Amino acid sequence: MALKSAMAVTGAILVLYLIAHMYGNLKIFSGQEAFDGYAHSLRELGYPLLPEGGFLWIFRLVLLASVLIHIYAAVTLWGRARRARPASERYQVKKRVQRTYASYTMRWGGVLVALFVIFHILHLTTNNIAPGGASDSPYERLVNGFQPEFWYVTLFYVASVVAVGFHLRHGIWSGLATLGVNKAGRQGLLNAIAVGISLIVTVGFLLPPLAVTFGLVS
Repeated sequence: MALKSAMAVTGAILVLYLIAHMYGNLKIFSGQEAFDGYAHSLRELGYPLLPEGGFLWIFRLVLLASVLIHIYAAVTLWGRARRARPASERYQVKKRVQRTYASYTMRWGGVLVALFVIFHILHLTTNNIAPGGASDSPYERLVNGFQPEFWYVTLFYVASVVAVGFHLRHGIWSGLATLGVNKAGRQGLLNAIAVGISLIVTVGFLLPPLAVTFGLVS
């Protein structure tokens, strides 16, 4: 139960971060000054109580801890469930109505999401991967990286964000169940919440790169 609770709590932290990050990304439609100004303001959070960028580093450590705990709990629970099944059932294919497509893709979708996070940081945060040219401007890094000639970057981004959406859909549902919110009579509402949040986050993250690729933002 402790591991499931840890997964639910860390998952909630990551979902809230994704929503906030998505909102920030959408500022690209307000132009370079607004987008770069937003990025710079994040470095000044907590100043002068904290040094410039101090809040960001604290937040990054919290996110890193949440990710590691989330992965550890997921792998441990999966291993326990696998060992608990009789050997005769491990290689049988069974149809389970309760299991959605999202639940089947949680494991490999999680791997894709992890790879995407690493690429995303190297691309748009640290500027180590710079298709279209490196830049000190967050706006220019985003616009440069999703130009039509780098369609493969956009394609990888789209596939990864869709995987995030499936992961969110199943994860939010499971997390609510673990925290005891998923009670009789609420399943329909909670399913709608899980689907709604995952769709909003997915579409919100896809809009900026697709807008750049199709020339709506330049």
